Amino acid sequence: MPKMKTKRSAAKRFKLTGGNKVRRNKAYASHCLLQKSAKRKRNLRQKGTVATADEPMVRKMICA
Repeated sequence: MPKMKTKRSAAKRFKLTGGNKVRRNKAYASHCLLQKSAKRKRNLRQKGTVATADEPMVRKMICA
């Protein structure tokens, strides 16, 4: 059985944290920024974590 390949698109989007959670960037931060408040844009810059239901699928994609 050959080794499983990493999904490169997922590897660029997700990283593992020290506590073994999966880190992700937040959506809606790339365009239409004039309508969004400064507080909302500031919160979008921070990282989020992947939902626990989606975590096994993401881990499989990044082979971690």
